[in-house]
Amino acid sequence: MMLFRSSAAFCGALVALAVSVTVARSESREFHANAVVDAASGDAVVGAASTYNPFKPGKEEGGPRTASGERYDPSAWTAAIKTTLRRKFGGVQFGVRPTYALVEAVGKKVIVKINDVGPLRPGRIIDLNERTMRHFDPSMERGVIKDVKVSPLSGDDWTLGPVG
Repeated sequence: MMLFRSSAAFCGALVALAVSVTVARSESREFHANAVVDAASGDAVVGAASTYNPFKPGKEEGGPRTASGERYDPSAWTAAIKTTLRRKFGGVQFGVRPTYALVEAVGKKVIVKINDVGPLRPGRIIDLNERTMRHFDPSMERGVIKDVKVSPLSGDDWTLGPVG
């Protein structure tokens, strides 16, 4: 009988520990999401987002270089901002540290590194790499997502990927 009570007490303690860890993780995610929203500057830009993949047969090994000098990586959380928005997003040029942005669309939010620029089609403000676009459009069937809000983030201590 004593062994059963000890086992039950031990199981109860494990359940309590598991619940507290789950609550702590949830609170940590919520804190991060709130911190991101607070850090997003009021200089948000709204427009359409498209996707890009500069890999072409015969191109450089490892992918072409972005405006920041990094290689294009379809599996990273990155994006190219419209050339005319370059200053608003920290310059984005070779040898300059990339900047970060909060991208919001279709009820989802993600932090991306802005490491490239481009002369996007009219109405488009950002080109998302493949991984980032799949976050918003898993089937990649849309091609263009309208009403995307992109907010520059100050600093460089950001965790890339989904928020909230």
